Amino acid sequence: MTSDRLYPTRPFLAASVAVFRDGRVLLAARGRPPSKALFSLPGGLVEPGETLAEAALRELTEETGIRAGIFAFLAPVEIIERDGDGRVRHHIVVCAHAARWIDGEPHPGGEATALRWVGRDEIAKDHVAGLETTLGLSDILRQAFALHDARFAR
Repeated sequence: MTSDRLYPTRPFLAASVAVFRDGRVLLAARGRPPSKALFSLPGGLVEPGETLAEAALRELTEETGIRAGIFAFLAPVEIIERDGDGRVRHHIVVCAHAARWIDGEPHPGGEATALRWVGRDEIAKDHVAGLETTLGLSDILRQAFALHDARFAR
């Protein structure tokens, strides 16, 4: 992790993606702080010149080896972590997307240490599939499922 992400002078912009395949969404265990070892949507920082969608899809491929097509923008999520003195240790704004799987079989790569497909029935108010997850993941997944159903349910 670069030192400018720790105790930053500004928030960092990131993008993530909820990928649907056979009625389930892919989650990745984060390999680096913040949120190390917690399950979340695959994603990472936006690079200069990238759109949010391009960054989400690039990170998806880097972390999981799969390709997907984005169909919706989800709510942004702010990750603000403070130290014991109240100073901002991390501040990342994550712009989440919803997508449908195109091809590839998922395998952990880059910054993901584990992957897991989860279904709607595994989403509870404050957790997903009994996994340790990033804050707000349940809400983002419910939003993603609702948009997926509205667009693709027959």
